[in-house]
Amino acid sequence: MPDFTIGPSDFLLDGRPFQIISGALHYFRVHPDYWADRIEKARQMGLNTIETYVPWNLHSPRPGEFDTTGILDLGRFLREVAAAGMYAIVRPGPYICAELDNGGLPPWLLRTAGLGVRRLEPQFMTAVTRYLQDVLEIVGPLQIDQGGPVLLVQVENEYGAFGDDQTYLKALAEVIRTAGTTVPLVTVDQPTDEMLTAGGLDGVLRTGSFGSRVEARLETLRKHQPTGPLMCMEFWDGWFDYWGGRHHTTSAADAASELDALLAAGASVNIYMFHGGTNFGLTSGANDKGVYRATVTSYDYDAPLDEAGNPTAKYFAFREAISRHAPTPSSVPPPAPSSAAAPSSVPSSVSSPAPSSSLSPAAAAPEFNVALADPIGLLACPGGSWSEHHDVPTLDELDARLAIFRTELRHGGPAALTFGEVRDRVQVFLDGAPVGVLERERHERTIMLPHTRGRLELVVEDMGRVNYGARIGEPKGLIAPLLLGTTELSDWSVCPIDLDHLPRLWHSAGPTPTTIGTGPTAWRATFEADAQSDLFLRTDAWGKGFAWINGFCLGRYWRRGPQHTLYVPAPLLVAGTNNLAILELETPDSPTATFTTHPWLGHTDL
Repeated sequence: MPDFTIGPSDFLLDGRPFQIISGALHYFRVHPDYWADRIEKARQMGLNTIETYVPWNLHSPRPGEFDTTGILDLGRFLREVAAAGMYAIVRPGPYICAELDNGGLPPWLLRTAGLGVRRLEPQFMTAVTRYLQDVLEIVGPLQIDQGGPVLLVQVENEYGAFGDDQTYLKALAEVIRTAGTTVPLVTVDQPTDEMLTAGGLDGVLRTGSFGSRVEARLETLRKHQPTGPLMCMEFWDGWFDYWGGRHHTTSAADAASELDALLAAGASVNIYMFHGGTNFGLTSGANDKGVYRATVTSYDYDAPLDEAGNPTAKYFAFREAISRHAPTPSSVPPPAPSSAAAPSSVPSSVSSPAPSSSLSPAAAAPEFNVALADPIGLLACPGGSWSEHHDVPTLDELDARLAIFRTELRHGGPAALTFGEVRDRVQVFLDGAPVGVLERERHERTIMLPHTRGRLELVVEDMGRVNYGARIGEPKGLIAPLLLGTTELSDWSVCPIDLDHLPRLWHSAGPTPTTIGTGPTAWRATFEADAQSDLFLRTDAWGKGFAWINGFCLGRYWRRGPQHTLYVPAPLLVAGTNNLAILELETPDSPTATFTTHPWLGHTDL
């Protein structure tokens, strides 16, 4: 079997120096039918390795579970890496950040009383040990010394930015080793003296995360890693977007120049990201460094492969830089299609207007519209079940991401409604009429009610858990106290919205309303497709909400932008009739769904 070790100055593959040229590709952000395509395009760019995080929260949505089906089939993903003749790096955390909800930590875990996050605390370590055993049961047989592709396994993730508990890191490394890991272990931290000291572990190779000033970063890393290979485990070639911000892009030429400098120095590299993919469903996280910013659905990241897997200018600039230091295949992937065929036929209600000027100029391509129909108002919580609570529960206590809270007011005149904190958004209704919205990112806590007699309803949304910093694991929803004037409100009826069930709502909600009411409304439509081409669902005419294709949640949309399309991978479609469902929390400009063949991720400047 092949042998992979850490030498005095290099990685050694069967005793010979080996420079890792890797790219990040998260299996959980890419449809499984596209894994092989993305891996092959990585090989064609000149990469020899694929790196992935492992998301604990997605694999274990509930205690005692470890799901490896569909998009979570880590074993299949690693075998496809091997089939392409490439190597792999696995980074299981347990904390991974990755702009993922809660940084990859399961919310149920952090509701455990007395649990200490990312430190040597018995409850946390018991749960982490079981998780890592589950992961490494898959990874173990796929290590290079057992004939598989895995070269390295990472311990924790940028721990020096969080803490300095060396006993925790040592215990974690021991768990990983005891679970059967025989390949070298690594840590990663930003290359500052403080972080490399706090997050590093003697006997484990330290690596860095940075995207510029290569020479200085490597010099700092070498101070803390006197022997062994130098490696940038996260070479940042782009950035993520947040709702209300701009679409982040970076110079392809500048990024390629920094990559060239890294490779010329003999360092190994993992490009973060090679292909970002999509935060399908409700997987995107958030940051809060004084202002809460929720991450958008697209994880395009301005990477060498765009969200739909097409090569960009950065792809070819990186390929050229790599070719100066390592052999690159003669074949290259085809350019992005200028357009793709619209579905073979569409319902009679469909019209084909000219593309909107609000869309990207690149989207001047075939579009087709589908009328949304059969609206169901959700303030009555059709298909759901109500529970009674004296005090207002958190969304965590309800195991919900979206819920309706209702109470009766028996006062009279106008008064202020004040919350301890809103996490992350609440829509306020009185007797079914909208009063206003409070948002966490604006630090809003108080709204004036025009009267205080009647039915008060609150639609509360968790927009993504913080994935970095001290606010990881905080409760979501309405944080007490809830005051009407100076009086605390009590006696609540609460109905969680089952978002997994929503596409089936029309089969279980009874008679369908024929008029649009106020508040959140579910809509549906059908359309015909040939299931051979990716599509993008335009959202610029809608307010805020979620969309599903054939029961699969594409993710969130929001008029605030920057992104105004949701990616629809062709494997989600069927040849023939397809189903679209949306949950609109506000009010659409038009009850119409528009599909196009190009994305619009937003303006690059505000």
